[in-house]
Amino acid sequence: MAYLCKMELTFTLSEIQVAAKNFWEHTLGKKVFAFHGEMGAGKTTFIHALCKEKEVTDVVGSPTFSIINEYKSSGENIYHIDLYRLKDEEETIQAGVEDCLYSGDICLVEWPERAASLFPDDTVHLYLHAIDEQTRTLRIKDK
Repeated sequence: MAYLCKMELTFTLSEIQVAAKNFWEHTLGKKVFAFHGEMGAGKTTFIHALCKEKEVTDVVGSPTFSIINEYKSSGENIYHIDLYRLKDEEETIQAGVEDCLYSGDICLVEWPERAASLFPDDTVHLYLHAIDEQTRTLRIKDK
């Protein structure tokens, strides 16, 4: 039985690691995360903080051109996926995104609206909003 993991928090960029730690504690057991937000809202920056919190030792970079970056963290895989450049769901499937989403590994996906119907039912949706240059609001909810 899926549980609802609702959360809202406001943080500054200097507090981002605390926000990332709270995020992981609040979403324990969840695997697929869809990051919604306008360009510049801080999706990639927050994902970097999440990977740091998971002690990823790989270089965490934006997958805008590679589509999928894979990182290792304490014996588990983390997929950082950016769907911004993809045209449609067929292109998303061809890129191997669906395989990642149903792999059982952690998936952190930017621009999920590009292939909304491909996501598992228990995907956690996150909404990032820039209040100003240093402050962000993060709203988390299940589908």
